This record gives sequence, structure tokens and C-alpha cells, in this order.
Amino acid sequence: MATPLRKLAALPVSELNRVGPKAVESLGALEITSVLDLLTHYPRRWHDRTRQASIRELRVGEEAVVVATVRKASARRARNGRSIAELTVFDGTSYLTCTFFNQAWRVKQLPVGTEAIFFGKVDVYRGRRQMTNPLVDRVGDQTGRIIPIYPQSEKAEVSSRDLSVWIAEALRRAGELVDPLPDRWRDRLNLQDRTWAMHQIHLPDSIDAKDAARRRLAFDELFRLQAMLVMRKRAVERESKGIRHVVGPSPEGAPALLDHFVTGLPFALTGAQRKAIDEICADLAGPHPMHRLLQGDVGAGKTLVAVAALLVAVQGGHQGALMAPTEVLAEQHHLSVRDVLAGLEIPDPGTLMGGRPLRIELLTNRTPASARVKILDALRAGHVDILVGTHALLVEHVEFSSLGVVVIDEQHRFGVEQRAALRGKGEDPDVLVMTATPIPRTAAMTVYGDLDLTTLDELPPGRTPVKTVWSRGPIEEQGAWTRVREEVEAGHQAYVVCPLVEESEKIQARSATDEFERLGAAELAGLRLGLLHGQMPGREKEEVMGAFRRGELQVLVATTVIEVGVDVPNATVMVIEDAERFGIAQLHQLRGRVGRGAAVSWCFLLGSGSTPEAEARLEAMEQSTDGFYLAEVDLELRGEGTILGTRQKGRNDLKLASLRRDKDLVSDARDVATQLVAADPALAGHPDLADEIRLLIDDEEAEFLFKS
Repeated sequence: MATPLRKLAALPVSELNRVGPKAVESLGALEITSVLDLLTHYPRRWHDRTRQASIRELRVGEEAVVVATVRKASARRARNGRSIAELTVFDGTSYLTCTFFNQAWRVKQLPVGTEAIFFGKVDVYRGRRQMTNPLVDRVGDQTGRIIPIYPQSEKAEVSSRDLSVWIAEALRRAGELVDPLPDRWRDRLNLQDRTWAMHQIHLPDSIDAKDAARRRLAFDELFRLQAMLVMRKRAVERESKGIRHVVGPSPEGAPALLDHFVTGLPFALTGAQRKAIDEICADLAGPHPMHRLLQGDVGAGKTLVAVAALLVAVQGGHQGALMAPTEVLAEQHHLSVRDVLAGLEIPDPGTLMGGRPLRIELLTNRTPASARVKILDALRAGHVDILVGTHALLVEHVEFSSLGVVVIDEQHRFGVEQRAALRGKGEDPDVLVMTATPIPRTAAMTVYGDLDLTTLDELPPGRTPVKTVWSRGPIEEQGAWTRVREEVEAGHQAYVVCPLVEESEKIQARSATDEFERLGAAELAGLRLGLLHGQMPGREKEEVMGAFRRGELQVLVATTVIEVGVDVPNATVMVIEDAERFGIAQLHQLRGRVGRGAAVSWCFLLGSGSTPEAEARLEAMEQSTDGFYLAEVDLELRGEGTILGTRQKGRNDLKLASLRRDKDLVSDARDVATQLVAADPALAGHPDLADEIRLLIDDEEAEFLFKS
């Protein structure tokens, strides 16, 4: 009988014959507590020892495997105190020196006359070929095989060899594994069966077999994740009643509020914006609540699309809510939404003229108590049309008259608890998740796979690409300050962004408060400077930002509070200090604060690039202003961990699969999951797959997903 993964997940490693108490403790340090943990602790690389070379054939700079006999062995101490073991080995064709640092025990392990396998990179020292710290196996032990090398821990005293022994025992105990992938899909996608794959990933017969095994097991990880996401989407549709919003003109023939808003704009929407609004309107008119992700590059006009969704709710007699992750961003959204909707009126039979101005309110922890009471009363009575705030909008005492559409900004997930809270606010309102950080399509399918995806891939006309310069040293840095002065003299404005608010003894980085003082007395003396950071009182921040918008301040020295939502078209220079301290997404967002008008704009990245990764980030920023390209670079540099970290569940699901290398598998897994769940929403006919999905989620979500 085949063994399900659930059984292996419940079987502690202490049950294995060769794992004693000390080994259990060591494995625990690697977060390996069950047999399933052990089997899915995959090798990080493999050494092919089936291809052995003679020493005479060795090429400098290449990795190689040789079988040779020790002719000389000695140990000594270097001047710095490190021990050095040096072996001279011979294979009948030539000699090779093997040098081991801090491994004096190698002399006892490999005395003269010992035959062994040596694997390492060949280099030259004092005219002789050598290997430094090569891997060593005694002959007869793992000869002529492909050897897995596992992630290990010196602190936990677990070696790759130890893991190999324990995993081999785990494979014997596991026997044949349950395979939840139907045969027809395995044949169609050319995937091996799971039991074969699990053996070949750990004990491969060949490199090709290892690759095929990896492909199958990577697919399994993605398949489980996609099936869970598709089920979540279907479950929401099944559980929700939804509001059929009126998206066109009223029955009396009056133009829709949305149409009135669009025709009144002083500019034309882009084709991408119109397409996005059409997709959203189709969702809003449908029988199920909308659950859609709106993503786009900096300056693509996401806010206007979000406002359009909110207006559809209002024109049908409902209310809209815009939720932001921070109070600063909520305040900025309130200002921009209020400005863009200024002058719009909605029908109101209770007024003398039969209409009233559209009412937009802001609710955060900084809202005074007296104002809060008035806002909540008006909200309850239906007199507030759009409420902007943080997730505090979901608390119990915030009551809507009829909540129709919710826009959630900046990657805040619409999870189980929030879904329940929103259902309590109204009749299953429609939800639009909005992110200003472009992410690759495969990542979007994985992180936001339970949401429909709308992408804004077109910038409004008149937007000028920002010229980006990486200023690596003091001379180039002076060029940045010269450009700031020139732009200010031309009537434009500038931002200077620092990573810290105040100087830190622990972190060597420039602070906004210090730079504000220094620049005002040095490089930017005589210019009108302002200071803005998140620790300032709300009213003071509004005053500073207002003064900058009006042009009363020429340079704004700030922290990343200006990263999103700030729109001052007259600003043409962005200087980012200690730029290597920021990620690509944040740098791209900051750069997006300039180039918002017709004038040529500049972004200066100050910093040396303290690591190879930091250099790669800054070089990418200098080369491209395409947020989707930069998102791919970011994924390449940082891997999936950061992106998947935004998920509440499944953070550690992808142990083998790579969203970079396995784009085809992501799409295949999505296709299979979609078809299986469409035909069997609660996976009643696929109990093994259902079993494995339950391993990824908590009991509350399992009850929600598997309700028949």
C-alpha cells in the first residue's frame, strides 16, 4: 500500500533506526523533525564521480575527480596559527598536491599508501597543480556514483554524509509513495512517478535522472500551491452572494457617475487603463464578488483605476473603502482622491437641488475623537461615500450603511480573517488588491494566485523617462548636487532621500535630520529646504508636503515616507543617499516620484555598492526604467523567498521549485489545478491531493476550502 505524505509528516525522525537522540537534536537545529522533513531536505548540488580523470589530464580552473594513492603526508602550522595538512598523491600518470586548511586530522585519515577519491577545483601553486580542501572518499566508498551534497550545519554538527545515511533509511521506510497526480496529466506533461523521483533526487543513477526527478518534485510543490489557491478562489465565489453593481447609465437615462468622472478628466485615459476599468466593471456587474489584483509600473495610473471601481459602488447607492498599509499613505491617498473627484455630485432626493457633493473622509488613528464620531455617524447613515484609512476600517465599531467595493493598497492580502471581517461590513463587497510594485507573472500567479490579475503596462503620454546615474564616489556625488542647483534655478524642485530619520551608532548611513542640516549649510546653501519623515506629527507633515507641492520649498529632504503616492510634477531631481541600502523595488518607487511632468528628470544613486548584489541592483537601476524588467532582476538576485514571504501560508513550500527557472511548470501546475478543481471543487475524488493541501494550511482555512 502506498504511503501518504501525511503519514511521513507525522512520523518523527527518532523512529528511524540510525537516528539517535543526539542526531535528533542536530536535525532539529535544521528544522527537520519528521521523516517528510528529512526526505524534502533536498541536495543543494550533486557531484558526478562517474567521470574520473587522470591527473595528467587535469585542466586548471575546472572541477575534477581523481583516484590516487597518497605518497607523502605532512602537517604544519602557518604564521597565523592555522593548521595546514598537505598530501602528495599519485595516480600512475602524474602527481597532485592536496592542501587542507584547519584539517590536520587528514594526515591520520589518509596515511601514506592510502588509495582515495579526491574531488575539487584544480589550481596552480608554485608551479604545481593542486586542489584546496577537496572532498575525499576512501576507495570502495561512494566510488563511481553521483553524490548528493546537502545543506548542512557545522553548528548543528550535521554533515552531508550523515544526512545521506539518514535519508537512505527514510527512503526505505517510506517505500512506495502516494502519487496525487492523475496518470493522464503525468503522461501529458512528461513527468516521472513520485516514488522514482524521490529516490533519484537523493540517489541518482545519472545526471539526466536527477534532472527529471527535480522537475517532477518541483511540479508537485507548485501543483499543491496552485490547487490551494484555485480552491480558495472557488470557495470565496461559492460562499459569497455578491452585489450586481450597475455599471452603465441609470434607468432614467442619466449618465453614470463613472462616465461623468472619465469625461471630466483633463486628459485621456491610456488604453491599459480603459481595459483595466472594463475588466473591473465586468467583475462588478457579475454574480460573484470581485477578487482582483491590479498591478502596474510606477506612474501607470493605478489610483485612477481604483477610483473608477469605487465610483461604480457609489453610483449604485453603495459605499467604497480604500485601505492603505500606513497612515502616511492613507493621508496621501485621501488628498489625491479628494482632488481628482472634486466637483462631482451624486443624486440625493433629500436635498433641495436633488443632489449633493460626493463625500470623501479620512479615518486613521490620528483622526481627532470629535471628528471620528461625526465621520462614523455619517458613515452609518450612508452620507459618507468613500472612506479612506488603514486596516482599522475593519474594526467592529466602523459600520457602513452599504459597503460595495473595497480597494486594498500595497500587497495587503485579502485573507480568511479579513474576508470574514468584510463580510460583516456588508453583503460580500467586491475587493480590488492594488500593488505599485510590479512582480513577474509567475510570481503573481504564485503569490496572488487566488486573485484575477489586471496589469497596467502602459504609461500616460507626456511622461519622460528618468535619466538615472549611479554616483559611485565623491566627485560624481558633487555632480548630483550641481544638477539639483541647476534644476532649482530653472524653476524645478528636488527630493533628497535618506535611509534613516536620525543618526544611528549601529548603522553607518546618512540620516535625514543630519543631511537636512548639512546640505542647508553646504552643497545646497541658500536654497529653501524642507524636512519630512514618518516620526513627525501628522499636521506638521501635511504642512511640509503642502509647502513642497505649492513650490514654497525647493528641496525636500525625506525618508522613504515619500516612496508611494506623492505626486509633484514640478519635481525633476531625485537624489537617493546610501542607495545600496535599498532594494530594487524601493529604489524604483522612489525614482517614480520624479518624471511625472513633461520636463527631463534625473535620479542620482549615491553609494559605492558594498556587495556584489548591491552593485547588481544599482547597475540594473542605471540601465532600465522598466519596472517589470527590474522585477525579474530582483527575483534573480534575491530569489523566491522575499516574494513568497508576503504569503501567510506556504512560505516554505518551494524547496526545489524556482519561479525563475520553472516558469513553464508554474503555468502547467496552474492549468492542471484549474481543471481538477473546476470538475471537483472540494477534491472529493482526489483525496490524496486534498490530504497534501491540508498540510499547507491551518484548520480554519481547511474548513473553508473543503466545505462541500
